[in-house]
Amino acid sequence: MNFNKPAELPLKLHEQLDNSRRRQILAAVATGTFMSALDSSVVNIALPKIGAYFKAPLSIIEWVVMAYLLIISSLLLTYGRMGDMYGHKKIYITGFIIFTAGSLLCGMAPTIAVLIISRGIQALGAGMLMSMGPAIITDTTPPQQRGKALGVNAVAVAVALTTGPIVGGFLTSQFGWQSIFYINLPVGVIGIIWASKVIPDSIEREVQPFDIKGAVVIFLALTSLLVPLSYTEQFGWKNPYIIAALVMGFMLLLLFVYIEKRTAYPMVDLALFKNRLFSMSNVSALLNYMAQFSVILLMPFYLQQLRQLPPSEAGLMLIPMPLTTMLVAPISGAMSDRFDSRYISSIGMGIVALGTWQLSNLNISSTNFEIVIGLATVGLGSGMFQAPNNSAIMGSVPDNRRGIASGMLATMRNIGMVLGVAVSGAIFSNHMGYLYKVLSQKGITGVELRNQAFTGAFHLAYIMASILAWVAVVTSLARGSTKLEKKI
Repeated sequence: MNFNKPAELPLKLHEQLDNSRRRQILAAVATGTFMSALDSSVVNIALPKIGAYFKAPLSIIEWVVMAYLLIISSLLLTYGRMGDMYGHKKIYITGFIIFTAGSLLCGMAPTIAVLIISRGIQALGAGMLMSMGPAIITDTTPPQQRGKALGVNAVAVAVALTTGPIVGGFLTSQFGWQSIFYINLPVGVIGIIWASKVIPDSIEREVQPFDIKGAVVIFLALTSLLVPLSYTEQFGWKNPYIIAALVMGFMLLLLFVYIEKRTAYPMVDLALFKNRLFSMSNVSALLNYMAQFSVILLMPFYLQQLRQLPPSEAGLMLIPMPLTTMLVAPISGAMSDRFDSRYISSIGMGIVALGTWQLSNLNISSTNFEIVIGLATVGLGSGMFQAPNNSAIMGSVPDNRRGIASGMLATMRNIGMVLGVAVSGAIFSNHMGYLYKVLSQKGITGVELRNQAFTGAFHLAYIMASILAWVAVVTSLARGSTKLEKKI
């Protein structure tokens, strides 16, 4: 060992690992990322069977999905801070254990209430997996290879979202809905053992008090924001309960900032947001997922309600988007290791804007080729954007803040998903209602009325998604160069 090196250099984990060990670590992290992302999509297709099994209404059954997403989203920042304090590996493996135990409880659930509670337990572990993955990769990967490694992790998410409905449909039809949870058990046990063996222990940190007050307030704030946003499509933005909950959420966010500024050991180091690279990259991530999930929400309705395609065929039509992302993400990540990532990310968001504009022009007469090209274009842009942007975020913070940076990135992803669904759903529903009235007054009726109203509302919602993508181009360019960070 060269003792002439500065004292901090031996603490860098990536310098102590060979390429073979790094690949094993990446595979272990990708496994946990895949499982946590898979369970956010695999359950959806089994909901009708679960509802029939428990004889429960849709308003109750939807909480099987909602409980999972809300708990994950509300705790990601807390887990990020815990990872920085107690070690990323420790939190990651704890998450794997809780996720696996929660899966067992879900499969054994005797009532719908127990299933929802068990999904909450499962989400506690999944949040740890999601929040620690990028931090572990950044800790164990040299800066010049970070983009490529994070691209592989992005592929795990894309594969999970692509295969989730297919795997869930097969297991549910062949072995019952319980099997979608039991399948996690062998994978979870293997993942726990594997991660324990290959992921190195984190650097010892100075013991600090945990910011319990800040953790509670940010959990309540995010819950107060995400729950009403999830119901805006159903009840509308003008519903007094939704308005009250959103106002409460924003007030709690302000209280959180007040607490963090006056806490000696804050849960979130607000000074990170003075770093333009960190703050603008997170805003870009939020806008990317808003645009992306506008597409994910409305395309099934276009294919099944307007085009009258059966669910199986509609599902196949949606594959080009995640498939293209899966193929492109590792390439764009590797490119970002060599070139300034802001240009790669910005071009990617420009392509997303183009793709959503292409999709906005779809109508009942559009060809399958036009649909596939539009979806593939969005997937191409997302694949180009995500890995370079993620790499920029993770590389812009000091070693002892990578957990919170990883948690912030995951939080932006989940909030973007919820906002994308809420905003696009509200625009679509409200504008379609408006067009029904206007077109009816012009004497248009029947199928033609439905087609024109649907197409007009669909067009406006996707134009808004395209605008969001263009704004992300601006924020991505505004974050500045990553060349300095590459040298650190």
